[in-house]
Amino acid sequence: MIDPADYQKRDDELPARSESPHAFGDQVRSARSEFETQVAHARAEFEEANARIRERTGRDLILAIIIGVSIGAIVLASLIFASWPFAVFAAAATVLSIFEFTRALQASGRRIDLIPQVASGVAIVTSGYLLGLWVHWVVVFVAIAFVVVWRLIAQMSAQDSRTYGDVVDDVLYSTFVQMYIPFLASLVLILLRNDSGAWWVLAFLIVVVVSDTGAYVSGLTMGRHPMAPRISPKKTWEGFAGAALAAIVAGVLLAWLLLGLPWWTGIIFGAVILCTATIGDLGESMVKRDLGIKDMSSWLPGHGGVLDRLDSILPSTVPALVLYYLLTPLVAS
Repeated sequence: MIDPADYQKRDDELPARSESPHAFGDQVRSARSEFETQVAHARAEFEEANARIRERTGRDLILAIIIGVSIGAIVLASLIFASWPFAVFAAAATVLSIFEFTRALQASGRRIDLIPQVASGVAIVTSGYLLGLWVHWVVVFVAIAFVVVWRLIAQMSAQDSRTYGDVVDDVLYSTFVQMYIPFLASLVLILLRNDSGAWWVLAFLIVVVVSDTGAYVSGLTMGRHPMAPRISPKKTWEGFAGAALAAIVAGVLLAWLLLGLPWWTGIIFGAVILCTATIGDLGESMVKRDLGIKDMSSWLPGHGGVLDRLDSILPSTVPALVLYYLLTPLVAS
């Protein structure tokens, strides 16, 4: 016979009766409201931090990261799977950079001819990828002569009161555009054509990007002492130290893991690329300050113009190509 006390005991062991639907709905709404409050608070903190960074650096951090990652993915994919997409990408970046620089020079009063500049730039970059080395040098010479002769003929046709010194400046600037943008860009395509050239291109690009990132982070968090206040007030020695550390560490890892070189060659690789990247960055800052502009254009939100992203890369193509010829024999040794 079952004891009634057992029923009472079983009733005590049963879970408590669930709350009413109204109480459950109130809990859901309360949890949702709390979650929305936390999200809004986190968003406000992030926007405040982004505003502080934008005030200090003049850049939109979110857009800069999105655009930078997108460009990096395109470059990485083009180098891994095939060389010609990278060549097309490099040619497009060259044309856009020439357009930006030419427009900036024209706005400052210089007479630079856009059409011959673009045509000559495309010829130089294309020859660097498709033609032999000596033929490439001939194309470079002819392309520069073409823009110079075009400028002189255009000046004679104008028949204005422009002084001899101004004409010489125009010719020098026209030559500089070709040597600075398409010629240096063509060197990376010459490097790309060599054995394991794609890995070398990827390696030196990574060192430049890592160096730039190290300078940005360390300068933003610890920057106190200006490096070149008259040229670029926001660049600091602390930022340069961060860039140096990042570049050398990246150089050692890339030399060892990607290029098959002795680890110590990575120190040379990273240090040399660091120097040319820094010189290129400061050099373009000096040019922009002379032209009275902050960025070459606003085509890349958070970055400025295309040339603003290439200022550290273009000068670094020279040591990248030279170091390839000097260090590659060590791979087999």
